[in-house]
Amino acid sequence: MSVILTLAVVLLIVFWVLSLYNRLIRLRNQVVNGWRQIDVQLKRRHDLIPNLVNTVKGAMEFERDTLEAVVGARNRAVAATGPADAAQKEGQLTQALGRLFALAENYPQLTANQNVRALQEELTATENKIGFARQFYNDIATKYNTAIQVVPNNIIAGFGDFKPSELFEIRDEAERAVPTVDLSMRP
Repeated sequence: MSVILTLAVVLLIVFWVLSLYNRLIRLRNQVVNGWRQIDVQLKRRHDLIPNLVNTVKGAMEFERDTLEAVVGARNRAVAATGPADAAQKEGQLTQALGRLFALAENYPQLTANQNVRALQEELTATENKIGFARQFYNDIATKYNTAIQVVPNNIIAGFGDFKPSELFEIRDEAERAVPTVDLSMRP
Protein backbone atom coordinates (compact mmCIF):
# COMPACT_ATOMS: atom_id res chain seq x y z
CA MET A 1 0.00 0.00 0.00
CA SER A 2 2.81 2.47 0.83
CA VAL A 3 4.51 1.64 -2.49
CA ILE A 4 1.35 2.60 -4.38
CA LEU A 5 1.01 5.79 -2.34
CA THR A 6 4.67 6.69 -2.93
CA LEU A 7 4.30 5.99 -6.65
CA ALA A 8 1.16 8.14 -6.78
CA VAL A 9 2.93 11.04 -5.05
CA VAL A 10 5.92 10.75 -7.42
CA LEU A 11 3.61 10.70 -10.44
CA LEU A 12 1.75 13.75 -9.15
CA ILE A 13 5.03 15.62 -8.66
CA VAL A 14 6.23 14.65 -12.15
CA PHE A 15 2.90 15.71 -13.66
CA TRP A 16 3.03 19.01 -11.74
CA VAL A 17 6.62 19.76 -12.89
CA LEU A 18 5.74 18.92 -16.50
CA SER A 19 2.66 21.14 -16.40
CA LEU A 20 4.72 24.06 -15.04
CA TYR A 21 7.37 23.50 -17.72
CA ASN A 22 4.73 23.35 -20.47
CA ARG A 23 3.14 26.55 -19.17
CA LEU A 24 6.49 28.33 -19.41
CA ILE A 25 6.95 27.01 -22.95
CA ARG A 26 3.50 28.32 -23.94
CA LEU A 27 4.24 31.73 -22.46
CA ARG A 28 7.64 31.93 -24.15
CA ASN A 29 6.02 31.07 -27.49
CA GLN A 30 3.39 33.76 -26.94
CA VAL A 31 6.17 36.29 -26.35
CA VAL A 32 7.83 35.26 -29.62
CA ASN A 33 4.47 35.52 -31.39
CA GLY A 34 3.86 38.94 -29.85
CA TRP A 35 7.19 40.17 -31.18
CA ARG A 36 6.41 38.75 -34.63
CA GLN A 37 3.13 40.70 -34.64
CA ILE A 38 5.05 43.92 -33.97
CA ASP A 39 7.53 42.93 -36.66
CA VAL A 40 4.73 42.48 -39.23
CA GLN A 41 3.37 45.95 -38.51
CA LEU A 42 6.83 47.51 -38.54
CA LYS A 43 7.51 45.94 -41.93
CA ARG A 44 4.26 47.40 -43.20
CA ARG A 45 5.31 50.81 -41.88
CA HIS A 46 8.77 50.46 -43.42
CA ASP A 47 7.22 49.50 -46.78
CA LEU A 48 4.89 52.53 -46.78
CA ILE A 49 7.61 55.08 -46.07
CA PRO A 50 9.48 54.85 -49.41
CA ASN A 51 6.15 55.31 -51.21
CA LEU A 52 5.44 58.43 -49.16
CA VAL A 53 8.94 59.81 -49.72
CA ASN A 54 8.72 59.18 -53.48
CA THR A 55 5.29 60.81 -53.61
CA VAL A 56 6.41 64.01 -51.89
CA LYS A 57 9.97 64.13 -53.26
CA GLY A 58 9.21 66.23 -56.33
CA ALA A 59 7.11 68.77 -54.51
CA MET A 60 9.51 69.08 -51.58
CA GLU A 61 12.74 69.49 -53.51
CA PHE A 62 13.98 72.12 -51.04
CA GLU A 63 13.45 69.76 -48.10
CA ARG A 64 16.03 67.13 -49.10
CA ASP A 65 17.50 67.00 -45.58
CA THR A 66 14.13 66.04 -44.12
CA LEU A 67 13.54 63.39 -46.76
CA GLU A 68 17.03 61.98 -46.25
CA ALA A 69 16.46 61.95 -42.47
CA VAL A 70 13.27 59.91 -42.96
CA VAL A 71 14.98 57.46 -45.30
CA GLY A 72 17.99 57.15 -42.97
CA ALA A 73 15.77 56.63 -39.92
CA ARG A 74 13.75 54.03 -41.82
CA ASN A 75 16.90 52.14 -42.82
CA ARG A 76 18.16 52.13 -39.23
CA ALA A 77 14.76 50.94 -37.99
CA VAL A 78 14.72 48.11 -40.54
CA ALA A 79 18.11 46.97 -39.26
CA ALA A 80 17.04 47.03 -35.58
CA THR A 81 17.49 43.85 -33.56
CA GLY A 82 15.39 43.09 -30.52
CA PRO A 83 12.76 45.12 -28.71
CA ALA A 84 15.07 47.67 -27.03
CA ASP A 85 16.96 48.50 -30.23
CA ALA A 86 13.73 48.59 -32.23
CA ALA A 87 12.07 50.91 -29.69
CA GLN A 88 14.93 53.38 -29.94
CA LYS A 89 15.15 53.34 -33.73
CA GLU A 90 11.38 53.36 -34.26
CA GLY A 91 11.18 56.40 -31.97
CA GLN A 92 13.69 58.19 -34.18
CA LEU A 93 11.68 57.21 -37.26
CA THR A 94 8.49 58.52 -35.69
CA GLN A 95 10.19 61.87 -35.04
CA ALA A 96 11.48 62.05 -38.61
CA LEU A 97 8.02 61.27 -39.99
CA GLY A 98 6.50 63.91 -37.73
CA ARG A 99 8.88 66.51 -39.17
CA LEU A 100 8.06 65.36 -42.71
CA PHE A 101 4.30 65.63 -42.10
CA ALA A 102 4.71 69.04 -40.51
CA LEU A 103 6.71 70.30 -43.49
CA ALA A 104 4.27 68.75 -45.96
CA GLU A 105 1.57 71.04 -44.60
CA ASN A 106 3.51 73.98 -46.10
CA TYR A 107 3.00 72.57 -49.61
CA PRO A 108 -0.59 73.07 -50.84
CA GLN A 109 -0.08 70.73 -53.78
CA LEU A 110 0.79 67.96 -51.31
CA THR A 111 -2.14 68.62 -49.01
CA ALA A 112 -4.44 68.29 -52.02
CA ASN A 113 -2.73 65.15 -53.35
CA GLN A 114 -4.89 62.05 -52.84
CA ASN A 115 -1.86 59.73 -52.84
CA VAL A 116 -0.19 61.67 -50.03
CA ARG A 117 -3.43 61.73 -48.06
CA ALA A 118 -3.95 57.99 -48.56
CA LEU A 119 -0.37 57.20 -47.53
CA GLN A 120 -0.69 59.37 -44.41
CA GLU A 121 -3.91 57.58 -43.48
CA GLU A 122 -2.25 54.20 -44.03
CA LEU A 123 0.69 55.23 -41.86
CA THR A 124 -1.67 56.49 -39.15
CA ALA A 125 -3.61 53.21 -39.19
CA THR A 126 -0.34 51.27 -39.10
CA GLU A 127 0.90 53.35 -36.16
CA ASN A 128 -2.26 52.38 -34.27
CA LYS A 129 -1.73 48.70 -35.07
CA ILE A 130 1.90 48.96 -33.93
CA GLY A 131 0.74 50.51 -30.67
CA PHE A 132 -1.71 47.67 -30.02
CA ALA A 133 0.89 45.05 -30.96
CA ARG A 134 3.44 46.66 -28.61
CA GLN A 135 0.91 46.68 -25.80
CA PHE A 136 0.10 43.00 -26.36
CA TYR A 137 3.79 42.11 -26.51
CA ASN A 138 4.63 43.98 -23.33
CA ASP A 139 1.65 42.41 -21.54
CA ILE A 140 2.60 38.86 -22.49
CA ALA A 141 6.34 39.49 -21.93
CA THR A 142 5.56 40.79 -18.44
CA LYS A 143 3.39 37.76 -17.74
CA TYR A 144 6.18 35.46 -18.97
CA ASN A 145 8.87 37.31 -16.99
CA THR A 146 6.76 37.06 -13.85
CA ALA A 147 6.13 33.37 -14.45
CA ILE A 148 9.83 32.54 -14.70
CA GLN A 149 10.69 34.55 -11.58
CA VAL A 150 8.13 33.22 -9.09
CA VAL A 151 8.63 30.15 -6.91
CA PRO A 152 8.56 27.26 -7.87
CA ASN A 153 8.57 28.21 -11.56
CA ASN A 154 11.99 29.83 -11.17
CA ILE A 155 13.52 26.45 -10.33
CA ILE A 156 12.09 24.87 -13.46
CA ALA A 157 12.97 27.97 -15.50
CA GLY A 158 16.58 27.66 -14.36
CA PHE A 159 16.79 24.09 -15.58
CA GLY A 160 14.93 24.89 -18.80
CA ASP A 161 17.13 27.84 -19.78
CA PHE A 162 14.24 30.32 -19.76
CA LYS A 163 15.54 33.89 -20.08
CA PRO A 164 13.59 37.07 -19.32
CA SER A 165 12.17 38.89 -22.33
CA GLU A 166 12.99 42.51 -23.08
CA LEU A 167 10.08 44.88 -22.97
CA PHE A 168 9.45 47.23 -25.85
CA GLU A 169 10.08 50.57 -24.17
CA ILE A 170 11.36 53.98 -25.05
CA ARG A 171 14.30 54.90 -22.87
CA ASP A 172 15.22 58.31 -24.26
CA GLU A 173 12.93 60.99 -22.84
CA ALA A 174 13.24 63.07 -26.02
CA GLU A 175 11.76 60.19 -27.99
CA ARG A 176 8.73 60.14 -25.69
CA ALA A 177 7.69 63.56 -26.92
CA VAL A 178 4.78 63.18 -29.31
CA PRO A 179 5.19 65.33 -32.40
CA THR A 180 2.31 67.67 -33.11
CA VAL A 181 1.09 66.81 -36.57
CA ASP A 182 -2.16 67.89 -38.20
CA LEU A 183 -3.12 65.19 -40.69
CA SER A 184 -6.47 66.74 -41.53
CA MET A 185 -5.02 68.06 -44.79
CA ARG A 186 -7.08 71.26 -44.50
CA PRO A 187 -5.68 74.15 -46.56
